[in-house]
Amino acid sequence: MNTKTLVSLSLLIGIGTALHAVIPGIFLGMKPDMMLTMMFLGIMLFPAKKNVLLVGLLTGVISGLTTQFPGGFLPNLIDKPVTAFVFYGLFLLTRKYSRSILGAIVLTAIGTLVSGAIFLGSASVIVGLPGAFIALFAAVVLPATVVNAGAMFVVYPIINGILKRSSISEAVTSDQLQ
Repeated sequence: MNTKTLVSLSLLIGIGTALHAVIPGIFLGMKPDMMLTMMFLGIMLFPAKKNVLLVGLLTGVISGLTTQFPGGFLPNLIDKPVTAFVFYGLFLLTRKYSRSILGAIVLTAIGTLVSGAIFLGSASVIVGLPGAFIALFAAVVLPATVVNAGAMFVVYPIINGILKRSSISEAVTSDQLQ
């Protein structure tokens, strides 16, 4: 694994952690998960299975440690790696379109919906939900989908521009060949 790739993924996870930690819970201890946006961005920029696994596991652990949802650590450990690989699969299936800003936004929205459903489903089995699944999905996951898609709309072109002007883009190309 390339050092530039690891540093770039670490920066994205660090930004996601800061955003995740400062956003307050909005409904029964649940909050929009801005870390998902950074995880999705990392997968789109460095699409290799080992990167997806690394980002999914780290995001799950850090989201679990910073969650305000009661008993949310284990559901995050399940949710993030599964969501990472579902997102990666969708990214590969739509690679022709997902490199555009619109494709990135749509994939982010779908990924956030998948993550919310997996998190709530696993939380309901493991620790129980503090409310009805549909109410939690509507009150937290749907707004988080809009927030994450909006964040991707802002962040994706900026990061893409930086990558095109830096030597990191060479690392991305060589990583994708492995």
